[in-house]
Amino acid sequence: MSAAPAAPSRIAVVGASAAGLSVVEGLRREGYTGSLTLIGEEAHLPYDRPPLSKQLLSGTWDTDRLRLRGKDDIAALGLELRLGSPAVALDTRTREITVADGSLVGYDALVVATGTRARRLPGTESVRGVHVLRTLEDAVALREGLATRPRLVVVGGGFVGAEAAAVACGLGCEVTLVTDTAQPMGDALGDELGALLRTVHHEHGVRIDSGVLVDEVLTDGGRASGVRLADGRTLAADAVLVGIGARPNTEWLTGSGVPVGNGVECDATLYAGSGVWAAGDVACWLNARTGEPWRIEHRTNAAEQGLAVARNILAGPERATPFDPVPYVWSDQYDLKIQIYGRTRGADEVRVVEGSTAGRKLVALYGRNGRTCAAVGINMARALRGYRAQVAAAAPLLTGSAA
Repeated sequence: MSAAPAAPSRIAVVGASAAGLSVVEGLRREGYTGSLTLIGEEAHLPYDRPPLSKQLLSGTWDTDRLRLRGKDDIAALGLELRLGSPAVALDTRTREITVADGSLVGYDALVVATGTRARRLPGTESVRGVHVLRTLEDAVALREGLATRPRLVVVGGGFVGAEAAAVACGLGCEVTLVTDTAQPMGDALGDELGALLRTVHHEHGVRIDSGVLVDEVLTDGGRASGVRLADGRTLAADAVLVGIGARPNTEWLTGSGVPVGNGVECDATLYAGSGVWAAGDVACWLNARTGEPWRIEHRTNAAEQGLAVARNILAGPERATPFDPVPYVWSDQYDLKIQIYGRTRGADEVRVVEGSTAGRKLVALYGRNGRTCAAVGINMARALRGYRAQVAAAAPLLTGSAA
């Protein structure tokens, strides 16, 4: 057996959110003592994003509680920390990153963890009263906007839209959710569980317009006054939240030779070539089990990928191991805790195997070509965990309890 390659002496991580933090912590935990530079566009220390549309938006948490680590914990990592100035270009031949302040950062190994940014409706960037929800500043601005109890139209019925609608409703706002799917979170949950979620939203006073796109945001004096739907109807609003997904932050890699498509395109070990690795929302890697490219925008994935990249950098590309997770994500809406193991998209069959939609406590298995690809639990966290192994093994779709 050949000796393990020497670890790179200089490692740079671009992106100071959950994935980037996980990389640098993973490297130190594995005993890496070389130079570590962490570059972040935002001026904040790494913070958690899932609470933005839940606890922070509702006012249950303040901003300090979002921090993933305290100042002392960050200092103990021995980083060159460069926050508040994004990377703007990359030269993989000289192995240098250009930062927005004009400085250059050299590296032997680079991790791209630049995440995603919220998609916006065209022409709404400077319209007052139109919000997106991706950053801390986005969430604070929306929270301040909701304090006046506006008529709110939420464009998009995914995780962000559905969670924000629930919070806004709880704050006393008049809320209409517009989604192009048949049911809220229909892409993730399917029609049956999406219909359950729709009912719950209705019971709390949220109006839902489904199966229709928003053509444009209407304005009056430079401020949002409503939306026009593709079927010609208009909805009046004092505020609009646009939650229509996110785009990978890859523009700064233009001309670098790093393969970019739906994110940074990596092999099964998260290696993109030329000393470049990727982790988190921006990483599009070849899933060794399914043979498909995956890109996942979930908090748990970001942390797990960061640790995997740290191990693989130290092992070197020749000894790196595939990243093969069971994805996990959750959503809290009203008194529902919705948890998902695996990937529901692409499923061709859904079976409720424990509980019921009527009882609003259930476990449902999602199948693709007769194999289990995901398990969804609503208010049944303990029972759901029993199905994780079935998802990991892509086992034949069962009809009964895994207990």
